[in-house]
Formats: sequence, structure tokens, C-alpha cells
Amino acid sequence: MTNRYPGITRRSCLTAVGGLALGLLHPYPGFALDKIRQGYQTNIWGMPTYYLTRSGILQKHGINFEEFPVPSGNLTMQQMVARQVDLGTYAGQSMILGHDKGGLVGIAQIELVGKTTRVMARKDLNITSIAQLRGKKIANQTGSSIGNVFVDTIAPMHGLRKGDFQEVRMDVNNMVAAMAAKTVDAMVNVEPYNMIAEADGIASEIMDFSSVDKMPLFMAATPDFVQKSPDTVIAYLKAWLDAARDFKTAPDKVADVIFGFYADKGYKMARDTFQKALSRVEVDPGFPSDLKPYMQEQAEILLKARIISAIPDWGKVLRSEFMAKAQAGEEVTGTIPR
Repeated sequence: MTNRYPGITRRSCLTAVGGLALGLLHPYPGFALDKIRQGYQTNIWGMPTYYLTRSGILQKHGINFEEFPVPSGNLTMQQMVARQVDLGTYAGQSMILGHDKGGLVGIAQIELVGKTTRVMARKDLNITSIAQLRGKKIANQTGSSIGNVFVDTIAPMHGLRKGDFQEVRMDVNNMVAAMAAKTVDAMVNVEPYNMIAEADGIASEIMDFSSVDKMPLFMAATPDFVQKSPDTVIAYLKAWLDAARDFKTAPDKVADVIFGFYADKGYKMARDTFQKALSRVEVDPGFPSDLKPYMQEQAEILLKARIISAIPDWGKVLRSEFMAKAQAGEEVTGTIPR
């Protein structure tokens, strides 16, 4: 029988069919997604992102990554403004500042972390109120979201202004040691460091932030990355939806991965202490309806303090269209193979 299509052989047909079958096993057949440079903080706020990178979920969605861990989210924000990192987590005030300084955008609210942030005092001082911190040395990560909320909102609510206390600039991961050495009297810190200080009898809680600020934590992106790689952003957010399900349905599995991070760093912490710290993080990726009013309020605080130059256009800051497509299960369809 004469082959009407001499360029096509039985072997080439079988190869093509086999390649298609393999492609169907891959979540995004036909093209490669861009590699991401992922920033995150090494306190409890960044641990859902750490879990995402260690769970295999990103790879399942066809995403390769390089990670950039730092002590605090405001450092990730600075890296992103400098275009050293593509994606990173931090709270609302840092998100606003990052947009003001470098056009950064929010692609999702990932967590609520107000319960993880607390004002702690040395246990031996028997301090039970913010007002009692007058004249005291307070360890604070100056320039961070929690640092700004304490200085601009919480302290004034209790009659304290700048100058009424001594603010000691310090990374959150160094504060417990400073409290133990009695070089500071109190700290504004996050988990798991607060739980460690409590368990070791070093500090006691004055208050957590949740009654004042629920502290939504954003996954932010550089504008360059979302413009260049929209398909990667959608696939990435689908991976986050899978990770959030693990937090709800497999908390022990999640805790094992994250507990291992702190154990490897040499932190001495009982497993139940750690799980209490992790339980204060509420992981629920999305764009809730009350987000824009919250961000407006935070921006007004920053503008009044002359930290930002203007109230931003929220349509340019909060890019909800990528999460909407991820939640709708929209197929990723668009770049040439590389």
C-alpha cells in the first residue's frame, strides 16, 4: 500500500501518541512555566510558604523555584523592590509600602496572623498592660508591619507616644535571647518566639494584635513577574489552594514539616508548644470583601506618618483576577515551550 504522506511513519505516529499520553499526565502540557524566586520570612508567618516549598505541591503544578528565606517580611519586600525576588509574603503595611516604593502587587491574601503577634513583657517585671511600658526598653523590628502597628496604633491607644519608651531595633529571632539576658524589658514579636519565651518562663503576654488588627498576610509579586508570567501566577495560586487544604485536612502532616524546620535550626521547643503556635495562623488563600477597607485604613495611617507618598489605587495594588482564575480552575494555556 502506498503511503500518501511519506513524511509520516508508523514510528513517528507512535512517538507522537506516546508523547501526548505523557503530556496528559503533566498538569500543564505543552509548555513550561517560569521558575519563581520565592521569598519568605522564617518566623511562623512564612511557614505556610515553607510548607508549600517542601510538600511537592509546586512541582505537582509544574513549578520550579529558588527560595530566599529572611528573618522578617519587610526584608523580603525590600528584596522585591530591588527585583531580587519575584514573590514573597508580608503584612498589609509592608504591602502598601512595597507598592509605593516599587509597584509591588498583591495576588492573594494567604493568611490572617493577628493572633500570632503579641506584646510580651519579661515575666519577672509583672507587667500586665501596655501603659506600664512607659520608660521601658522594647525590642521592636523597626520598619516591619508589626513594628509600625505597635508604634502608630497600639501604643497611642494606651497613652504612649514615641519617646515615652525606648525602642530597641532588633530582628524578631534575636528578641527572646535579649529578654533572657534582661537587656530589654518587653518585645513585639511573632510565633513561635512568643511561645518559646512563655514555655521557658522568660516572658508573659500583655496582649495579642487580633483585637486591634487581624493582620492579613499577602502573597505579593513584582509587577514585572505578573506581566511576564501570568500563567505561572495562576498555577502558583492553584498550588496554594492545595496547600490550604492540607492545613485544614492534614494538620499533623503540615506540623511535621514545619516543626522540622525549627528543630534543624537548633530551637529547643516541645511539639505541643509548637502546635499551639501554629494553630494561631489562619491559612485561607483568597480576596475577602473586607480587604480593601482594611488596606485603606492602613494606608491612611502610613500617609499620616509620612511613610508613603500617596494613597494607592487599590485596583492596581490588589490584583484579584489571578486568584479568581485559580479558584475557577481555569486552564493555564499560554506560552511557547522553553
